[in-house]
Amino acid sequence: MSTRTLKFLAAVVVFLSLLSAAKAQSGWVPFKMNTGGNDLNTVYFLDSKRGWVGGDNGYLSSTDDGGQSWVRQTVGTKAAINDIYFRDKEAGFLLAGNSIFTTRDNGANWTQSRIFLPEEFEGADVELYSVRFSSKKKGWVVGSISKRELVVDSILVYTDDGGQTWRRQRAPSRLELIHIDFVSDKRGWIVGDGGTILFTRDGGASWTKQNVGTTGTLYHIDFRNDKKGWAVGERGTLLRTTDGGETWTVVPTNVDVTLLSVEFLNDDDGWAIGRGGTILRSNDKGQTWVRQDSTTKQNLYSINFNKKIGWVVGGAGIVLRYERD
Repeated sequence: MSTRTLKFLAAVVVFLSLLSAAKAQSGWVPFKMNTGGNDLNTVYFLDSKRGWVGGDNGYLSSTDDGGQSWVRQTVGTKAAINDIYFRDKEAGFLLAGNSIFTTRDNGANWTQSRIFLPEEFEGADVELYSVRFSSKKKGWVVGSISKRELVVDSILVYTDDGGQTWRRQRAPSRLELIHIDFVSDKRGWIVGDGGTILFTRDGGASWTKQNVGTTGTLYHIDFRNDKKGWAVGERGTLLRTTDGGETWTVVPTNVDVTLLSVEFLNDDDGWAIGRGGTILRSNDKGQTWVRQDSTTKQNLYSINFNKKIGWVVGGAGIVLRYERD
């Protein structure tokens, strides 16, 4: 075989390798929903077909064909929809402003089940951010209480009857609480302002602060099991633990923008998103992160993977879809 032929074949191999790498790096496909310019704050897929996106001004749309088509749904609110979560295939929960909405028919209809009025909080306003269930009956919601846009306290409420009634519990922090995650009926975590991470080992009966080593706001937390977890926040902050939060390690991300959501698909593969169209990816348990091309400069607020399909939503109705090989 001639030297020229060998060089040609080597060039082909390099080209195919670069093509394969480029394909792997450019997996996020963008499109825009007709939200009237409103931001999309949350995305949640129950399975490969059924999903919802929610945003400002009470915007809610659903799909039952894996995102090929979307149908606008009516919810009795003009407040920002901040979170959507399904306890099972039929029962779902939606947070909008100071209200909890529920569905018992797989999201076909939503009804307001609890509203937190200013009269209950000495004239202060409640904003609810995150809802999760640790079992069929027991669920938690976190948020903030503010007067004239100044946060004066946190709010932590729970249900032990599947969402029929909600009661407040005092948290060991008066700072804004933003996101909650449970890995079992006993163990859960909450993150928020001032580097706050709260932990329960008794199903939410009590909460204790974990030592984090940062005072930046943390916006999202994701645990794979009772040991491995990650949290993201201000100025590119990304924290990692392998001992259930007894110790947290700051992981370099080489970005200084605020990270707003993180999700791990398995023990190795994880994604983090944030302001300015930032998408980061890790394939080594979150020890190192590589920036990905998102094709947008819009802020990205929420990420959700269901098996091989990933969804990200953000500013001005932007939606990104990703399909793993």
